[in-house]
This record gives sequence, structure tokens and C-alpha cells, in this order.
Amino acid sequence: MTSRATLPSTSTSPTARQLWTRARGIALAVALLLVGAVALATLQSDARHGSLDPRSADPYGSRAVAELLADRGVSTRVVTTLAEARTATGPDTTLLVATPDLLTERQQKALHTATAGSGGRTVLVAPGSPSVGILAPGVTADPATSRDSALSPDCALPDARRAGTAETGGTRYTTHHLDADECYPSRRLATLLRIPDPSGDGDTVVLGAPDILFNTRLDQQGNASLALQLLGSRPHLVWYLPSLSDTSTTGQDDEKSFFDLLPSGWLWGTLQLFVAAALAALWRARRLGPLVPEQLPVAIRASETVEGRARLYRKAAARDRAAAALRSTTRTRLAPLVGVPVTQAHTPEALVPALSAHLHGDGQPLHSLLFGPPPSDDTALIALADQLDALEREVRRP
Repeated sequence: MTSRATLPSTSTSPTARQLWTRARGIALAVALLLVGAVALATLQSDARHGSLDPRSADPYGSRAVAELLADRGVSTRVVTTLAEARTATGPDTTLLVATPDLLTERQQKALHTATAGSGGRTVLVAPGSPSVGILAPGVTADPATSRDSALSPDCALPDARRAGTAETGGTRYTTHHLDADECYPSRRLATLLRIPDPSGDGDTVVLGAPDILFNTRLDQQGNASLALQLLGSRPHLVWYLPSLSDTSTTGQDDEKSFFDLLPSGWLWGTLQLFVAAALAALWRARRLGPLVPEQLPVAIRASETVEGRARLYRKAAARDRAAAALRSTTRTRLAPLVGVPVTQAHTPEALVPALSAHLHGDGQPLHSLLFGPPPSDDTALIALADQLDALEREVRRP
């Protein structure tokens, strides 16, 4: 036996080096994006570390006001859970809620229930809508924020009149409480509200901006005076820093599905996208008239097409399809010659008897030749083609 020569590989699969060459640009861009995102997150976390935290000496921390309160005999305690904040309420306590909007609706209702009628003071720092309506019923936050940082008191509240101008500009509020003190107005809407508790000596203070509590802004205008008077009216100050990780008093009612977290108009937006996609599909599939025939740039002979299709059949070993094509074409050409309609050319009951009568022979070989099983090998396929060709010549013979 002769050994078969090993042919060189003709695989077109890319090598690892080629893959790296193609993908290194994309990989480098992704790596740069990741590094930039990490750096930006680090810078922002450093800049906002300890925001409104009385233990933080950062520019946006509140350690300075806590130290000044301690000099005046006011103790400051930091709590991070709703349970601690509710327990700490009392007539000798001021409860400061640093970021009320982080609380869920159920937590806000539980906190308001604990502070209402406690006799203490509750200070809400820049609550938005609808949290302010739950924590301070009867108060509404205006969508437009104040652009003026330093504002004049313009109210009868003694704490505000003694402090004078302060940087309370931020969220603006309206209230229907007739006995409320509306201070530091911006375009006729207050940025600081004091609402007395009708059932006791307590009250609720709604502050439109946290600037007067920041270390970096405490020495500006009357910020320090206003902050000390608002937070130092009781001997104890409880500084509540809400956290998203606080699961106290939460239940299944607060659990939201993925669709609950989507914006309210997502359904209509998705529907509009589907409509736009359908219109685009109709536009791209439009037909402005009948098809226009176009001549091929190169004329291809019919023999070349036949040979090309035959090679494809041979490469795929599709002898059944090749035999079916030969028999179908032969039946289509023979039917008119023996008086059978073309529509019945592929019906054995109509074509075989007509051929037998025309050739004066037995119909069984004709049935096997025209409607028989596919050939088992290439030799049988060639023999079938020759037999079909001979049959057609015999039928055409005058």
C-alpha cells in the first residue's frame, strides 16, 4: 500500500494571536472605561464621605455643629436604624432625620407615628415629595427649588430672627397649617417651616437645604446660629442617618418586583417602540411597482449550471434528490407527448397507462423507472439517467 501524503491544513479558523490582534482594541477600551469608572466612583465617594454625619470632619460632614452643641451641654447620638430612632423620641429629645427620602413609605409612616405627640422636636432635612407629606402632614414640596442660597427670615419665629440671614435656599414648601411659622421665603414660598404639634409641646421643623449643617458652610451668614437654635432646644439630640440596608419594620408590602421599579410610562414607551419597529419594517418592505427584470452582467450557459448543480448533489451524496429531479423533468416532458395533461404528469395512474399504450409494452418497468425508489449508488444513478434518456428518445421516435 502506498501511504497517503499529508495535505497542509486549509482551516480558516483564526489563531489565538489573530483573535488577540482583533480584540485588543476593544479590550483596551473596556479596560479604560472600567478604570475610569472606578476612579470616578472613588473620587465621588471621597468627596461625599460622611455627608451630614456629626462624626465626620469632611467639608460636607457635620462634626462642627455637633462640637458646638456639646459645648452648650447638648448630647448628640447617632442612630442608623428606624427602631433606634423610634425608641429615642421623647419630650427632651430633638430627632434630626438627615435624608428622609431614603425611607420607604411604611418606614415614614412608622416614624411619624412615633414622633407625633412625643413632645419633642423633629427636624426634617430637605424632604421631597411625597415623603414630606407623610412625615409632616399638611406640607407640600414645590417642584421648583430655590436658586437663592442666602435668604432673610421674614417671619416671627424667634430662632430665625436671632439668626438673621441664612443659607436655607433649596426645596420650597407650602402648608395649610395656620399656626405654622413660614420663614426664609424664596419667591413667596418658605424654605423653613416650623409646625407646632397640636397635641403637645413638640413641633416639626422642615428645612429646605442641609447647607447650615455642613462644616464648610457653618461659618457663613447666620448658619451656625440657626443650626444651634434649631438643634439645641432640647438637651438630647438624636441624629438619624437612614440607610438603604435598614430592614426594620419592612415587610412584604415593601418588596417590589422588577416591573414596579420601572418608570410609570415604560409600558407606553415599549408599545411605541414596537409600533415604530412595525412601521419601519413596512417601510423597508414596500413595493412601489412590479419587479423589473435585470440582465445578468455575465451570461452563464445552461450546461454550466447543470454541471454545477450536479457537483453539489455529488458532494452532498444527494442521489435521492438528483434522481427525483431527473424523473420529474422526464415525466413533465413525456406527458404532453402521450396526451396526458401536465398537471397529471406526476400521477402514476394517469401517466403509466398512457406510456404503455403508446409503446405497446408492460407498464411495470415504466412505473419502476419513473416512480421507483432512489438509486443506491452513483452507478445506479448514471444508469437511471441513461434509461430515462432512452425512454424519452423512444417516445419521441416517429
